[in-house]
Amino acid sequence: MSDTRYMLELAYRGTAYAGWQRQPNARSVEEVIDTALGTVLGQPIKLVGCGRTDAGVHASNYAAHFDYGGALPPRLLGRLNRYLPEDIALYRLYTVPGDVHARFSATGRTYVYRISYAKDPFRIDTVAWLPSLPDLDRTLMQRAADLLLEYGEFAPFCKTNSDAYTLRCSLTESRWEFGDTEMYYTVTANRFLRGMVRLIVGMCLRVGSGRLTVADVRRALDEQKRLAQPWSVPAGGLYLTHVSYDRTSWELSP
Repeated sequence: MSDTRYMLELAYRGTAYAGWQRQPNARSVEEVIDTALGTVLGQPIKLVGCGRTDAGVHASNYAAHFDYGGALPPRLLGRLNRYLPEDIALYRLYTVPGDVHARFSATGRTYVYRISYAKDPFRIDTVAWLPSLPDLDRTLMQRAADLLLEYGEFAPFCKTNSDAYTLRCSLTESRWEFGDTEMYYTVTANRFLRGMVRLIVGMCLRVGSGRLTVADVRRALDEQKRLAQPWSVPAGGLYLTHVSYDRTSWELSP
């Protein structure tokens, strides 16, 4: 019997993990779910995720595929969720065509970065609190965010030693929202560079605080050079919130 391809939709709190991708000397989300699937299905399983997330970054919506040739046991998701730790949850399982790939078939990804105005001991690892920030010019922050939509290459917002084959990304959304207790940055693109969102948020905060100008950012993007003193904000405020696919041929598994 040939293998069938399945797609998992899941979420995880990344605080206790070295990111999604399996690591040789650290615990990853991928490794934990691989182990659970292998235990329940009775054979080694290798998940392929929709992308990497760094250590401490969260995902409220993540997708990963795997191949399996046997019959799935009844109530598979329920059994897996009981086996998995509380900071990982599996939501849905789909049967998909064999050429659907969690990473390469994705047409868009959305990240949200959350910053609390006040210190909250109950959300210390899931919402950023940045006490050293001065008053921020919200108009300038949005102007800096809007500027990114004019460009298609993002060397200033890629961590050093990245193995990215290209620095090109197509951004379709880049906006700030300011609520009563938190502010949020939302960005959507077809792909992201390593550390890109945290560097963008740091840039916008520096612009809003007057430590950097929009003209400085434009110059860096025009020249595709790093900004002086780039700031990568803490991982705990960042969430992958949506992954887009053409789902016309997906079937929800019982």
